[in-house]
Amino acid sequence: MIDGLLTTALVLIALSLLGCIYRLLRGPSLSDRIASLDTLGICSLAMIAVVSLKFKTQAYFDVILVLGILTFIGTVALARYIERGIVLESGDETSDH
Repeated sequence: MIDGLLTTALVLIALSLLGCIYRLLRGPSLSDRIASLDTLGICSLAMIAVVSLKFKTQAYFDVILVLGILTFIGTVALARYIERGIVLESGDETSDH
């Protein structure tokens, strides 16, 4: 019973991954691509979590944590790039803020 539900969840997550990949490649805007990249990371986390449940192991929890952190940092960096045109600011420049 549970094994069938986990397999169904994997199939549905795989379909959502395909939708995210389509939106990542087709756009139309940079914001759409960044949102799809973030959703792609979250769907990957969900897929790893379901695989971990399916195999009844906790070995993948560290991978989930690291991938979640990297997804968050990547999304913040890309959003900052859209907003300011730069990702990292050097300490030498004076700011108008």
